[in-house]
Amino acid sequence: MRTVRIGDREVGAGLPVFVVAEIGINHNGDVALAKKLVAAAASAGVDAVKFQKRTVDVVYSTEELARPRESPFGATTGDLKHGLEFGESEYEELDALCRNLGIPWFASCWDEDSVDFIDRFDPPCFKIASASLTDDALLEHARSKGRPIILSTGMSSLEQIEHAVDMLGTEDLVLLHTTSTYPAKDDELNLMVIPRLADRYDVPVGYSGHEVGLATTLAAAVIGACTVERHITLNRAMWGSDQAASVEPHGIARLVTYIRAWELARGDGEKRVYESELPVMEKLRRV
Repeated sequence: MRTVRIGDREVGAGLPVFVVAEIGINHNGDVALAKKLVAAAASAGVDAVKFQKRTVDVVYSTEELARPRESPFGATTGDLKHGLEFGESEYEELDALCRNLGIPWFASCWDEDSVDFIDRFDPPCFKIASASLTDDALLEHARSKGRPIILSTGMSSLEQIEHAVDMLGTEDLVLLHTTSTYPAKDDELNLMVIPRLADRYDVPVGYSGHEVGLATTLAAAVIGACTVERHITLNRAMWGSDQAASVEPHGIARLVTYIRAWELARGDGEKRVYESELPVMEKLRRV
């Protein structure tokens, strides 16, 4: 199976899992909080952090932006969406911090202008969110930048995934299996889709988890997810739509520890007697 290089990491079957902490919009429009999340993710040992970038007036209709919706930013959906969005100065601060900490960052870009905006920061890849999987113009524009693409496949049929893969091609493509509910129920995670997608497309396939807990995310890695993505928050009780489906820093750190332990324990499948077993063998075997 082919591999994909994301920054200085090769991602693919049998290689160390590429662990991504998604900050997304859990910064609640506060760049100081975003910096704390970056630092927490770096301390937890993840391989990259991810944000979300939208041109609000392009992604959402005028009618949607005018809908009543109470938030710390105002009384409409538009107030909320604009309040959560970072601009150039905030991303310059975050870029400088990530470079200082030695942690790569990238973003889910929800429209073409956002792709152009993020591209200026030389990200190691682009992420296409599940909500954008059917947006052919966005897929084509992201692909035109010549960077690897990570495509989430939540709320999508196999036929829709097929079309998106046809649009993007399989070169430098990573698929992420996910269930787009926040939080997702264990009986709707359907983790066995991961090997099915890998067999079907011969590309690296990972997992983006929105469930409560870590066990099923570890299970995804065990059955072959080459990259794992979980939302990170400082406190799951904080205000924000994604907080309840997120993992606090100590949880992200445990997840990284569990995945690295699995990678050590996995072995190569060759049955052998270890030197450490020899004294036990001599002590316990009669013949």
